[in-house]
Formats: sequence, C-alpha cells, structure tokens
Amino acid sequence: MPSIDISKYKKKPEQPTSPKKKEGAGDILTFLNKDISFGNGQLPDKKKEEFYVEFSTLLLSGVDLKTAFDLVLLDQKNSKDNKLFQEIKSNVLVGDSLSDAIRKSGKFSNYEFFSLRIGEETGKLGEVMKELASFYKSKIGQRRKIISALTYPVIVLSTSMGAVLFMLKFVVPMFSDIFKRFGGELPAITAFILKVSQFMDRTFWWAVLVLIGLIAFIRFNQKQLWWRKWSSRIILRLPLFGDIIRKVHLARFANTMRLLVSTNTPLLQSIQLVQQMTDFYPIAHSLEGAEKEILQGESLHAALSKYPFYPAKTVQLIRVGEEVNRLDFFFEKIATQLTEEVEYKTSTLSSLLEPFIIIFLGLVVGLILIAMYLPMFQMSNSF
Repeated sequence: MPSIDISKYKKKPEQPTSPKKKEGAGDILTFLNKDISFGNGQLPDKKKEEFYVEFSTLLLSGVDLKTAFDLVLLDQKNSKDNKLFQEIKSNVLVGDSLSDAIRKSGKFSNYEFFSLRIGEETGKLGEVMKELASFYKSKIGQRRKIISALTYPVIVLSTSMGAVLFMLKFVVPMFSDIFKRFGGELPAITAFILKVSQFMDRTFWWAVLVLIGLIAFIRFNQKQLWWRKWSSRIILRLPLFGDIIRKVHLARFANTMRLLVSTNTPLLQSIQLVQQMTDFYPIAHSLEGAEKEILQGESLHAALSKYPFYPAKTVQLIRVGEEVNRLDFFFEKIATQLTEEVEYKTSTLSSLLEPFIIIFLGLVVGLILIAMYLPMFQMSNSF
C-alpha cells in the first residue's frame, strides 16, 4: 500500500460502529451448533490475508473502521471483492459490528466471526486481525511448500503414465499388424505386451467410465460419516504419505487452536469451532469426545491422550501448556514443529520419488521397445 498520513485518520473517542447489542453466551453457543460449510464460496485465503494485514495495520495505527474501509477499498480492483467489502462497510455504518457484518457476507468462516467478536468485546480488534493475518500467512505458506515439493514428481509420474498408455494404445497395435503379416512364433515378452495392449484396447473406455463413476461416488459421499471414517483410516495407513497427511492435519488443528486461544476464546468454544470446521474424521471425532470429557472436569491433554491419532509428544506439550496457562504459546510450538516436519518429509519424499519415477519410466518404455523390436531382429536374422 502507498504511504499514508495516519494522523488525519485518527479515530474519535466515540465508536459509531459499536454493535447495537451484544449477543449472550446462549446465542453464541446456538450459532456454534449450526452446520457450516468450510471453504465453499468463501473468500480465498490469500485475499483474506491481505485484508487482515491491511486492516490490522490501520486499526493498530489508530484509524477508525470507516476510514480503514475507505483505504482498503482503494486497493480492491476486482469488482466482486469491491462489492463484498462495500457491503461489509455499509452494514458497519448502519450499526452492525464488524464481526456481524462479516458473518452476514457469508464469505468468512465461523472462527473468524467468533475471533473478531472476542476482539471487539475485549478492545483488541487490531491484535486479533493481526493474528488472523498470521494464521492465513502460515496456512498459505505450508500449502505452497507442500505443493512445490510434490509438483515435479506428480508431473513426471503423469507424463510417464501418459507415455506408457499412449504406447500401449497406439504404438503396440501398429507392430501387432506387422507381426501378423510375417507370422511365426513371437518371444514370450512380446506376446505378453501384445496381450496387455489388446486387453487395454478392449477395456479402455470401460476404465474411463469406471473412473468417472468412482470420482462421482466419492464427491457424492465425501460428507457422509461412514465415508469420512473409512477414507481417513485408509489414508492414514498409506505408506510414506499417511504420516505426512496426519501431521498436516495436526498442524492445522494446532494453528487454529492457537489463534482461538490467543484471542481469549473459551476452550470449549474453541473446540466446538475447530470440530465444526474440520471434515477430517479423526480430529472431529476426538474433539467431540474431548468436549464431553472436559465438561465432566477432564483436562484437554488427558482427553486427547485417549485417541491414538495424537502423538505422545503433542499431548505432553498441551499438558505443559495447561499447567503454565500458556496454551497459545504451546499450540504455536506444536504447529511450528509439525509444519517443519511436514516440509522436511515432503522435500525428502520428492527427492526420492524423482529418480525412482524416471527409472521406472525408462524401464517400462525400454521393456516395450525391446518387446516390439526383438521379433524384427529375429526375422531379419532368419533371412
């Protein structure tokens, strides 16, 4: 953003944008119990980060909400984003709190609404928005590093499979016609490759239909409890990838809990929010059980220790955080450690997969070429 003379934008002692009335704890708990769709139709994480960075900077500099919106809107070139923030600004100007205005837009998640509500009630809205900006920056950075580490192996693997399928579908049948014209017995490896090619030719479109049906089946059932439970169990048992996926979800859990606890959100309400936000069954299921046990007087670490999804080290760090009343600090440490482990494992996995995929491609393509040319060499030697 361009440099701004903050002095002329200092907010007045009276706050015209304070909420008309505060909702009671019962109202908030009723809202928390509603079903939410996490990520559907919401503002992209990158735009949320930019919004919170700019807004927190202005609020912490003493700028009032109306002027902060005016300045943020100067950078909104996208018509849809401009319309969204204009709508939020209009709701604030007619008396809504910022949290209520953001909630009405439907473009922000529940934990953002609740975090902003806490910030408004404690007079720390700027600090809360700074924490939200940090949260999204960390989330985006983690996702980018994982994608960066796995992009090249995925591209190479896709290219390899495409090349093999192309050869079996189009190249091998050309040689098959040549072999039929010459007759004679084919080497075992050639006969095998020809049978694979013929089988693929007969079943190719059936395989495509099955793949489309499988994708549609998964899309239709991905929100179903039985599917979430079964798929998460399979995913966590995958060699190499299972542990990485587990730590990715644990890091997100810890990072979200850090944000909520740091904004003075009560522990039970933090657990309810995280439980509603995640579709990953092991976390949602464990938090549902932890919530019941905490209501009966159990500590968070003791409740989570009953679920094998949480590593012993993570549980112990939560225990220390509860004992010294610094859960936000220890959740941040957990998230940082797990993120670093994920980045290290993904980069290591990427380094191992690249040569393996290239060798695999070379062997398969080489095998097909040898199988196709071997009969031709034999025929040339017979003349």
